[in-house]
Formats: sequence, C-alpha cells, structure tokens
Amino acid sequence: MNACVFCRIVAGEAPSTKVYEDDTLCAFLDIRPIAAGHTLIIPKKHAAELDDLDADLGAEIFRAGHRLALAMRRGALAADGANLILNDGRAAFQTVPHIHLHVIPRRKGDLFGVTKGFLLRRSHDPAGTAASIRAGLAALDDDNARDIEGTQS
Repeated sequence: MNACVFCRIVAGEAPSTKVYEDDTLCAFLDIRPIAAGHTLIIPKKHAAELDDLDADLGAEIFRAGHRLALAMRRGALAADGANLILNDGRAAFQTVPHIHLHVIPRRKGDLFGVTKGFLLRRSHDPAGTAASIRAGLAALDDDNARDIEGTQS
C-alpha cells in the first residue's frame, strides 16, 4: 500500500469527502478545516513538491482552485472571498508530501474565526458542506451554459 495518504484517497483506499474529481485532479474537504468549506485540490499523479510537478498540471490545479473559490461564493457557503494557498516543502509548513492547493472560503469580518480555525481545526458538517460546494459548482456550470447560449444567439 502507498504510504501517501492523498494517493490512497485517489485510489479509494482512504476516506474523504470529495467535492470534485476529474481525470487528473481530486478535490476534497480538509479533515481539519480552518473554516467550513476548506477544500484541498490535489493532482492524482503523485508529486511531493513543486519540483516534481509539471507546470501545466500546476496551472490546472490553480484553474480548479479558481472555480472552487467561485463556487463557494455562489453556493450556500456564501463566501465573500477565498484564500488559495500552496505550501511547498516542510520549511513552508507542507505537512503532507503530496502537492495540494488549499481553497479556504472567507467572509467579511471573519479574521477571529479563521485565526481560531488555525488553532482548533475542527470538521464542520462535511456532508452538508460538500453538498453546498457541489451546488455552487453546478450553479457555475449553469451560468456558463447561459453565457454560451447568449453568445450563439
């Protein structure tokens, strides 16, 4: 068995609450979230640090982060913004040796809550939170479909 917990999540050998998955990426809720909705995006192909990551795949990870951050605004989480954070290496506080982008929803005036979240890092209704993010992704897809229909008219 692979020692990397994120590779085990990709393989379906470790539990996770997934919010998005495609051929190259997997996004799931952080088990110790800083804020409700805190999501991790990982490449399915193992890359421990940025030195191991193909630049095009890195761009794909950030495109997915952009999309998830927008979904967190449009879904029931009703975020006002987001932090997108990638810690590269132990010196940068990377705790799991598999590249991952943190997408952390933010709300106006939540500095205390996020600061407290850094210290406590407790799970917040993972099933309901994941459903909210998926609903936000669906809303983005609906918006994009309407935009495409509008340009074809």
